[in-house]
Amino acid sequence: MATGKINVSVDNIFPLIKKFLYSDHEIFLRELISNATDATLKLKHLTAIGEAKVEYGNPQIEVKIDKKAKTLRIIDQGIGMSEAEVKKYINEVAFSGAEEFLDKYKDAGKDAGIIGHFGLGFYSSFMVADKVEIITKSYLEDSPAVHWSCDGSPEFTIKKAKKKERGTEIILHLAEDSTEFLEEGRIEELLRKYNKFMPVPIKFGTRTETLPKPEDAKEEDPAPTKEVANIINNPNPAWTKKPADLEDADYKNFYRELYPMQFEEPLFHIHLNVDYPFNLTGILYFPKLTNDLNLQKDRIQLYQNQVFVTDNVEGIVPEFLTMLRGVIDSPDIPLNVSRSYLQADGAVKKISSYITRKVADKLNSLFKEDREGFEKKWNDIKIVIEYGMLSEDKFFEKAENFALYPTVDGDYYTFEEVTEKLKAQQTDKDDKLVLLYASDKEAQHSYIEAAKAKGYEVLLMDSPIVAHLMQKLETSKEKISFARVDADHLDKLIQKEETQISKLSDAEKDSLKEQLNTVLGEGSSYTVQLEAMDSDAAPFMITEPEFMRRMKEMQQTGGGGMFGMGNMPEMYNLVVNTNHPLVGEILGTKTEKKRKRLINQSLDLARLSKGLLKGEELTAFIKRSYEMVK
Repeated sequence: MATGKINVSVDNIFPLIKKFLYSDHEIFLRELISNATDATLKLKHLTAIGEAKVEYGNPQIEVKIDKKAKTLRIIDQGIGMSEAEVKKYINEVAFSGAEEFLDKYKDAGKDAGIIGHFGLGFYSSFMVADKVEIITKSYLEDSPAVHWSCDGSPEFTIKKAKKKERGTEIILHLAEDSTEFLEEGRIEELLRKYNKFMPVPIKFGTRTETLPKPEDAKEEDPAPTKEVANIINNPNPAWTKKPADLEDADYKNFYRELYPMQFEEPLFHIHLNVDYPFNLTGILYFPKLTNDLNLQKDRIQLYQNQVFVTDNVEGIVPEFLTMLRGVIDSPDIPLNVSRSYLQADGAVKKISSYITRKVADKLNSLFKEDREGFEKKWNDIKIVIEYGMLSEDKFFEKAENFALYPTVDGDYYTFEEVTEKLKAQQTDKDDKLVLLYASDKEAQHSYIEAAKAKGYEVLLMDSPIVAHLMQKLETSKEKISFARVDADHLDKLIQKEETQISKLSDAEKDSLKEQLNTVLGEGSSYTVQLEAMDSDAAPFMITEPEFMRRMKEMQQTGGGGMFGMGNMPEMYNLVVNTNHPLVGEILGTKTEKKRKRLINQSLDLARLSKGLLKGEELTAFIKRSYEMVK
């Protein structure tokens, strides 16, 4: 038996490991399973090229708990280690400059990720164990088995062991503060979280399997059963296969494997596969999305060589795609890195650009191959596409081909199509194309109908970020503007050369404005606006100025807008059609009581059409209306 000291540049590495990784101490199991997997795959490679003169067979990794002995064991049938290799890989930890490390990462906390960065995977076991043993035997012929042991100090012992089969067994004697890892449920949870798709089968206990009944069995006879190995993982997940070898059903089944509690089918998938200038595979799914952006993030799982890393893929996946679901696997992304490291890493930036391009190309091909099907999915995917158009200029350019602009009547156009269709009718006197839109078909119904009566087309733009998108379109395109149908009366929204002449004199206008302001009262949120319109246009109309309302919406949904506008009260214009007969009647009414009643009734009808009449005011309107029809 030999004894010695672990060769590190500080007296004791273990407090350092615990200090930096304690909050993530559950990852010890991920690290040890990863090591076991590497050892198994190395043996597979050596047997394949003829360097290892052994039978590879069907190796698996086994995890065992012994509650009485307070031990957790990880056993593999991989390449194993000789005594010389144990001394090299376990004792001589390449960790020079530990003091520099402490200074460099003192503010990074657990995100510093010293394990992946410094190759200390095995030593993560000391986060949970007071003592660790390794019993290992190399695949090499005549190589004796080795037993290494360490109690958490720099001291270790190494001696010969009686192990007959190749491979490595790690025995963790769990510390008092880590007895949670003696619970089967906790270990199974971690294995399914981190190792669900490892490329080597992982056995954890057994399960009962029901067998078919014999042909001569009676109906009341119970079906026979047998105990079989409980294999935790799927070693060959869909993303590791070629797209040509997968059917639609395979992609859907894998989605259910990833999200067993998700009952809705994904709309479509994108299979990622690139080996230059970086390695990346994966499958992304477009789920049905709602307008609540925050509830849908952090559903994409990031893997490194089939080892789960995180489901916070910010910085690797473009932000607008974090609402998608699926898997990304890349050996070029370190297992443990800080957020700032990710954002600065060149390979990560290339990965992000590649994913953006791949998603845009897939959307474009879906649109071209089945436009009708794409249109049916539009409401479920538009939030991702619109978000991408806002946040990624390259995606914005590609989205020209497939981003849709639906009308209130259910027709769908690309931007080029809609501008071509509407330019003759909706170009104003300044040669600017005005795109009318509604954000709520029900609430803005009367305004929509008025626009359609004039032969105008009304788009339906109702996502929560539409104000930002319109702002970007207006600044990136020439001579176009967006105006919600209730932003002003139509003759003002799309101004033509001809202008209406008011039937009222200036004195009558002044008198009417005074009477209206008297009824509205001081501090009113309505600004009276007298306009000469067609006599068949509505006599009273409430509008919301486009600029003010849009800036307020942008402020409320984050970014853009003017400081503080998100908290400003709603402001409205009361637009009065001076050419309508009702307005003439109000001015011609001799009794003040009747005039006031006509004004109140007209105001309330305008507010009712805008959805602003509620509570006490609505009750008074109903009562007044009944009195007028008696």
